[in-house]
Amino acid sequence: MKYRAFLLFGAPGSGKGTQGKILGTIPGFFHMACGDVFRSMNLSSEVGRAFLEYSSKGQLVPDDVTILLWSEYLEKMIALGRFKPEIDHLVLDGIPRNVHQSEMLEDSLEVKKVFHLSCPDRAKLVERLQRRALKENRIDDANKELIEERLKIYEDETKPVLEFYGNDLIVDIDASYFPYEVLRDILQFVETN
Repeated sequence: MKYRAFLLFGAPGSGKGTQGKILGTIPGFFHMACGDVFRSMNLSSEVGRAFLEYSSKGQLVPDDVTILLWSEYLEKMIALGRFKPEIDHLVLDGIPRNVHQSEMLEDSLEVKKVFHLSCPDRAKLVERLQRRALKENRIDDANKELIEERLKIYEDETKPVLEFYGNDLIVDIDASYFPYEVLRDILQFVETN
């Protein structure tokens, strides 16, 4: 079975998590953030130890480990009755992170739309991340050098995912607006599916 999915896509600080959380409160949507999956894992498990090995060095977790974690978490949510694939749409943010992950997920996902949250003002992205660091105690968002590195990784590795899905699925959303305005713009395109 392929899971019907909407992908929230954009640079760090573009508002994917904010929009995902809001959409996830609406019946018929299940929000799944890859970062939340990582933060909720059992670090003493085999997969958890593999994750810790990479993340503790500031490295990206390999694609096979990421997809395995994602799959295990999704199966757990189905078993708990939180995600009902027959009636819910997945709202994904933070995955797929690159073209290889997109290819690995092709058999699992029926992507309805890719919402590209774009914020051309890089300074605004940095400001949002630093504000989030204080609010949510996320150390990775406090260091300006780390932020710049994450933005570079996004440009080099993640942004090519847009080409993978093609123009027919991509909806560009201006993420520099207030969250309620961004949500309004997203919902316009959700209703047409």
